[in-house]
Amino acid sequence: MRASRLLSLLMLLQNRGRMSATQLATELGVTARTIYRDVEALATAGVPVYAEPGPTGGYQLLDGYRTRLTGLTADEAESLFLTGLPQPAAELGLGAQVAAAELKLMAALPTPYRDASMRIRQRFHLDAPGWYREPDAVPHLLPVAEALWQDRVIEVRYRRWSPRPGEITRRLNPLGLVLKAGVWYLIAARRGQPRTYRVSSIVRLRPLPERFTRPDGFDLAAFWREHVERYERSDTDEVAVVRLTPNGIKALPDVLGPKAARVALGTLEPADPDGWQRATIPMESVPHAAAILLRLGADAQALSPPGLVTHLTAHVQGMARLYPA
Repeated sequence: MRASRLLSLLMLLQNRGRMSATQLATELGVTARTIYRDVEALATAGVPVYAEPGPTGGYQLLDGYRTRLTGLTADEAESLFLTGLPQPAAELGLGAQVAAAELKLMAALPTPYRDASMRIRQRFHLDAPGWYREPDAVPHLLPVAEALWQDRVIEVRYRRWSPRPGEITRRLNPLGLVLKAGVWYLIAARRGQPRTYRVSSIVRLRPLPERFTRPDGFDLAAFWREHVERYERSDTDEVAVVRLTPNGIKALPDVLGPKAARVALGTLEPADPDGWQRATIPMESVPHAAAILLRLGADAQALSPPGLVTHLTAHVQGMARLYPA
């Protein structure tokens, strides 16, 4: 552990130049006193590190010194795909590995490329979740990820909303994790077929002792592209049937988004005597669909699935109690 921290400290000084003990302690998650001891250990080992006194002072390396100790550990190499995504890396328990891998990569770059990399980081930032949306609570994400790394079978208790709302138990072979718009999805094989499960809907999880062999030729990115295309074409059981007023139809692009709205508008049936039209809309989950339909107010009525109607009824009745006539 200490050897890894000493190397990280050395990488920080090499990449960023002068840094105070407080700054180094914050980066490495230790106390300033630990930094003093680590710097002394580096100096004893022959690393030309020295201190500049004063309010703008700190530790730095002798000009021109560069270490070649930039080899990545196996965990750091496996975490490289998450560089630039600190929050997902932390959720997967890989935050420290990602930070260490980035430091070593920066140290290995020639100075012009290292400077260019820093300029990009200072100018671009990726924030995946949508506005006003709290990330899903995913208490079982880490056990899922561990089973995924180990090709281990898992048994999950899963909350689903259709075709019949309730909790079900499934034995799954984890094949991949996907982060979409701030939401984690597990791709897992069941009865030989890959399926998609929302990680936040896992109620309980139990790793099983047996392992499985990943199917030859399974391409996670290709599977997810096909899944998204099917979902956006509404070629799925996860749909809701609704009645809409002309104003509700007009508002669909704003509440569903352009793609889902095009799908829904393509299913419109002829107007009934009251001017309402039926449509089928893609449904990610019952709470998600309910939140969308509530935005349409009295211009939308859910007809199916029953779980959605029940969910909306409870919400509307609760709101009515808050605003009595």
